[in-house]
Amino acid sequence: MKESEPAAPAALLGKPLADRVMRGVRHDLKTWAQLDPPFRPQLVSVLASDDEASRVYVSSKESRARKLGVDFRAVDLGAGATQEQLEQTLRDLSADPAVHGIVLELPLSKGLDADAALLHIAWRKDVEGLTPANLALIAAGREPEALLPPTPRSIRFLLRDALGDDLRGLRVAVVGPGRTVGRPLLFMLNNKGATVTLCNEHTRDLAGVLAPQDAVVVAVGRAGLLRPDQVQPRHVVIDAGINVQEGGEMVGDAAPGLPVRAQTPVPGGVGPLTSALMYQNLVRGVKLQRGEPVDD
Repeated sequence: MKESEPAAPAALLGKPLADRVMRGVRHDLKTWAQLDPPFRPQLVSVLASDDEASRVYVSSKESRARKLGVDFRAVDLGAGATQEQLEQTLRDLSADPAVHGIVLELPLSKGLDADAALLHIAWRKDVEGLTPANLALIAAGREPEALLPPTPRSIRFLLRDALGDDLRGLRVAVVGPGRTVGRPLLFMLNNKGATVTLCNEHTRDLAGVLAPQDAVVVAVGRAGLLRPDQVQPRHVVIDAGINVQEGGEMVGDAAPGLPVRAQTPVPGGVGPLTSALMYQNLVRGVKLQRGEPVDD
């Protein structure tokens, strides 16, 4: 490397952290399997669309669940499901003591209201942490009682891996105030003592806003949103954007190889850890349902 060339950023990979999370998940599942009688939690995915990508994701969940020793079931209501059918299904699953985790696969068919449907998932079975009850507990600073959304939690894991477990006083900019990532992450970082600046794709002078930050999180869904001229060498960049290019290539919201201290790749950064944390949420949900203590 020539002296004038900037050093490549350190790659913040999600897999090592995901492996650590999964060791804990497997330990709890093994402990439950050795009970008399053995206990196996059940995870249920609910589909109400003809979205092929959702079916691929469900198949992947089923494969991993089986390997872990988790009972898995898919409830496919089809693209013609009504709002009432969807909500009744979620109410029935929430009331069923044999069901321990519920995933509502998004997107739903046109005309179905995901926000209204989520109201009918019991919050302790909400393994994606998207119900208003879980989000309200997070906003109230009562995280030990909640199931946390896996993507924001994976971002916080990666920030702690890069910057240290103690986030108090650190300055973090979150670009993208979305319901599933940016907004809950704001509260989750604040709960750990970080100072958070919330931005969006229309923020003026983004480079000036980001200049004093220690870390930048992007979660907008717009390829190339974060450019080299907008970041500083000390920044840690967490890229939670997902954009599928022509030819099927997946890229994030940040340009690759930014001149920063560390950057998560897409794919390979936030994604693997998010998947692992969903299964950890299933374990946390079972413990909450049983009144057992849960770890951070």
